Amino acid sequence: MYRLYRRFLIMLGATALTVGAVACSSASSLLGGRSAHSSRHHSRHTHHSRRTHHSHRTRHSHPHAGFLHVLTEPRAGMGPIYRLITKAHSSVDLTMYELIDRTAEADLAADAARGVNVRVILDQHFEKAANTAAYAYLAAHRVHVRWAPAGMTYHQKTLTVDDATSVIMTGNMITRDYPGTRDFAVIDTNHADVTAIVTTFDADFAGRSITPPQGHDLVWSPTNAQASVLSVINRAAHTLAVEDEEMDDPAVTSALAAAARRGVDVTITMTANPEWDQAFDELARAGAHIRLYPDDPSSLYIHAKAIVADAGLPGQRVLVGSQNFSVASLDYNRELGILTSDPAIVTAISATLAGDFARATPYSPRPSRPVPKVLSSGAWCKASATVYKASDHENNVYVHSNQPHQEARATADGLSHTQRTNASGYALIYLNGPPPGARITVTVGQATCTTSD
Repeated sequence: MYRLYRRFLIMLGATALTVGAVACSSASSLLGGRSAHSSRHHSRHTHHSRRTHHSHRTRHSHPHAGFLHVLTEPRAGMGPIYRLITKAHSSVDLTMYELIDRTAEADLAADAARGVNVRVILDQHFEKAANTAAYAYLAAHRVHVRWAPAGMTYHQKTLTVDDATSVIMTGNMITRDYPGTRDFAVIDTNHADVTAIVTTFDADFAGRSITPPQGHDLVWSPTNAQASVLSVINRAAHTLAVEDEEMDDPAVTSALAAAARRGVDVTITMTANPEWDQAFDELARAGAHIRLYPDDPSSLYIHAKAIVADAGLPGQRVLVGSQNFSVASLDYNRELGILTSDPAIVTAISATLAGDFARATPYSPRPSRPVPKVLSSGAWCKASATVYKASDHENNVYVHSNQPHQEARATADGLSHTQRTNASGYALIYLNGPPPGARITVTVGQATCTTSD
């Protein structure tokens, strides 16, 4: 059966020769060659041990678009990604938030050994400790590896081969997570998209500042991500289906709630986390339908970041990529996603989201909570905090205020740090030092608010 399916897809791929010989050969080769070996590393997840191929291919409907192909994880497995790496002719570029995959690392090293120009950028802002082993291994095997520029979280997950094919992923390359995690990977050979991705990679690799080009349909953080997400939500007329790991951007939450109130059928599927309950409560009261998976090893973990609007109807669109619905992800991090109306891509992702929603457990909202107090000056702020790494007392303090372009200061236990709010009054402050549970005071202009992690 697999051989027949493979022949069918190869025949289908033959119709796409107009995208160029290099791009076509790269994309079609994804379905050949060696398969992923899940036995290489032990995983805590066991309920998705089957590795059947699950993917969809298509072209954009307009003449200048490229060939798109979506992989749905964990069903597709990492084999297509590994094969794309091993079949590289001249170059491989990888930007990855977290890399703990010995198969991928060995493939990159083997490419470098046979003369392929392999360049890798790894995040150092939050995941330097996790990435250090991969960095050392790659550097010792002739791979040109760099830490991402300091001061920004590089949450992007993108692979580009031969300057012709890019893979825009929602997932990190972590072997232990593959078997039980919902993720997507969009393989894109659109020339404008790939050129924009390579141009951005070149600047990041050299440590140069850049405003990433948008190509044909790319969504970059912090450049155009929040505006793109809000556009998809605000333009939806009938349905919105959402999967995300986080729900921590008040502007996105408000837009989803507004969509539900105007009659859009809003479905949200996530993994349960008390941090998002406040947003869930607001959304549920507005009429959104929320279903959750438990956060335990026996359950599917929703790591995907996808939003589908009006699937199967005129104006349908899907945005999928590395962006979480958080202030940090949309307004501060380096992230990459893709926004497309391609029918096959929309259909594939929409069907997966519908299936996940059907199998999850409905969320029940908690009793209403008081709204933030408005001071006599009219200035107000809300703050929430999470522990990023308890062992190092690292805290993320999220601030929402009506004070745009103002200094926001978070203070706790004699320690403080500042960050300027953006045009919408949001800020993410990294506060290192206070222990978990410490009371954190935030001041923004004339407003003061408190929180604890």
